[in-house]
Amino acid sequence: MLWLLAVATGLAAGVGGYTFRYAEGFSYLSKDPKACVNCHIMRPEYDGWQKASHHGVAACVDCHLPAEFPANYLAKTESGYRHSKGFTAQTFHEPIEVSEGGRKILQANCIRCHGNLVAEMNAGDPHGPEHVDCVHCHADVGHGDRAGLGGPYSNSERTEATMPGPVQEGKR
Repeated sequence: MLWLLAVATGLAAGVGGYTFRYAEGFSYLSKDPKACVNCHIMRPEYDGWQKASHHGVAACVDCHLPAEFPANYLAKTESGYRHSKGFTAQTFHEPIEVSEGGRKILQANCIRCHGNLVAEMNAGDPHGPEHVDCVHCHADVGHGDRAGLGGPYSNSERTEATMPGPVQEGKR
């Protein structure tokens, strides 16, 4: 019985370790935006961020995770679990969408960085900054359309732009 338990434990540890390594698990402990493109579904968001107005001042975690510890690691864990479950079971929505909890975090981070401006804009408004989500009007700030945000084209964008066929919006 002890031998069977040891084999089962070793097997679980081996499969878990392999999965963690294959999924580049340690990259998710960093603030590096490249971790977000470990999954192919995030490529358009990453490409859009590289050419967006906030590229030089904010990485993915600055907008999509709470700023304070331990809330940011709790949110990162919840998000990672939800994403890995959706990707593994192929039940994720494409294009990917921000969850309700993620929208609240995003709004709080907009206000954290732009609080003075938001306060001026909402002067006299009894509803305050929570009345309208910042991304309602500023949806393109973090991941806008790739065509209008400048910056160099990626190799895949250059290839797509030279391929014959119908013009895709934002691609040529």
